[in-house]
Amino acid sequence: MRKALHIASHFIDSINEAIGKGVSWLTTVLVLLICCDVAARYLFNTSSAGIVELEWHIFSFIFLLGAAYALKHDKHVRVDVFYQKFSPKAKAWVNLLGTLLFLLPFCYITIITSLKFTGNAYAIGEGSPDPGGLPARFVVKAAIPVGFTLLLLQAVSLAFRSILTIISTD
Repeated sequence: MRKALHIASHFIDSINEAIGKGVSWLTTVLVLLICCDVAARYLFNTSSAGIVELEWHIFSFIFLLGAAYALKHDKHVRVDVFYQKFSPKAKAWVNLLGTLLFLLPFCYITIITSLKFTGNAYAIGEGSPDPGGLPARFVVKAAIPVGFTLLLLQAVSLAFRSILTIISTD
C-alpha cells in the first residue's frame, strides 16, 4: 500500500510540477505585456480593451493553473501560529484532515459548478462585451475547472503523503 501511495503521489506531483513550471513563464509574458500597455498609454496616449483583457486572462491562468504548484511546494497561505511547532506527524494529521474536510469538497463543488458555467459560455460563443475585446472569453472560463481539477489532484497527493507520514515508523 505504501508503494502505491508513493507512486500515485509522485505521478500527481510530476504533472503539477511540469504545469507549474510552464505556467511560471506566463508571469514574464504578463510583465512584458503590462510594460508595453503602460508605455503605449503614456507615450502614445493609446490603449486597447483587448490588451487589458489579455492581461487579466493571463493573470487568471497564472493563478488558476499555478495553485496546485503552490500547494505542492507548500507556498500557499496558511495561518501557522501552532502548525510550525507541530511534529511532522501532527502536521500530517492537520494536512490530512484539512484536505479531506475542506480542500477536496471545495475543489469538487467548484469543478461541478464551473463546468456548467464554462459550458454555457462555450455554447453561446461568449466573447468580450467591450469593443475591441477578446472574442473567446470561454477559454479563460475553462481554466476554472481545469485549475481546480489540478488542485484536487494535488490535494489527493497531499493526503497520500500525509498518510505515508502518519503510518511511517520512527
